[in-house]
Amino acid sequence: MKINVIGGEMTTQEIDEYIKYAGQKYTGRQISGLDIIIDGEFVDLKVYFKDTDFQRTYRSADYLVNNMEKLNDAKQSEFSEKQRHWV
Repeated sequence: MKINVIGGEMTTQEIDEYIKYAGQKYTGRQISGLDIIIDGEFVDLKVYFKDTDFQRTYRSADYLVNNMEKLNDAKQSEFSEKQRHWV
């Protein structure tokens, strides 16, 4: 994991606590890097992830689903008949 401390200095113990915090906040995701940005009395964290498998999301009737099987037959039919706009 790549760690960058920006805007000041931190002890190894402080850095370890921020790594632990990010790991608890984003359970289930692999963290590849962490920017710890010191701004006076405040600290901002920018977390980078190792998400290798992109999960497709389908939009139907103004809500998002990640699996077409969650839609009923009418919505699946509507989705299959839609014209695709590839970017």
